[in-house]
Amino acid sequence: MAERATIDIGKLFLPRPIRLEVSAGLTPYPEAVARMEQHVAATADDGAPEQLWLVEHPPLYTAGTSAKPADLVSPDRFPVYQTGRGGQYTYHGPGQRVAYVMVDLRQRGMDVRAFVAGLEQTIIDALQVFGIVGETREDRVGIWVRHTTGEDKIAAIGIRVRKGVTFHGLAINVSPDLSHFDGIVPCGVTEHGVTSFAKLGISVSMPELDNALINAFSATFGPIAK
Repeated sequence: MAERATIDIGKLFLPRPIRLEVSAGLTPYPEAVARMEQHVAATADDGAPEQLWLVEHPPLYTAGTSAKPADLVSPDRFPVYQTGRGGQYTYHGPGQRVAYVMVDLRQRGMDVRAFVAGLEQTIIDALQVFGIVGETREDRVGIWVRHTTGEDKIAAIGIRVRKGVTFHGLAINVSPDLSHFDGIVPCGVTEHGVTSFAKLGISVSMPELDNALINAFSATFGPIAK
């Protein structure tokens, strides 16, 4: 397992609870981006509460700032959205929990590296609840799961920071149609595949994952107002 940045938990907490929102159904991606940008501005300029927002999206691809055109294998398969987050191409769709994280790094005295390490730890701790051992890699972003012939990615991370406030976040594969990943080279990695709870033979409902994810996030980033 790659060594992660040391997390000073005390520096991650703020006295004011983080606001939680869980959206039912499928949230259109442009709507999600617009809402995130509005909330980031309100947090940065007016001191609005930090937020953890859990959503699912209809099938789509997103292109990060490092995306390579050749990695979009099937450009007409699903809508493709350019986004300012870091990383390359990713897939979002039903059966995948997306967590958008909007926290104020200025108030927390954190840098981006510590924030990403916090997201990694959150995912690893949430997976552990269901007996899944998630690992980081020095040369690859995301959380990886080993199997008998190699390893596959079960969760992706891609963030953006504006005026010291984060947005975008992470995505965990619960039971998405993994064939939908075939339309891209996920995160530019060709040597490894993607996996999910379902592919690992673990039946988990979205509310069950949410509970584990919220608890893990709270343990790393501080109290959540449910």
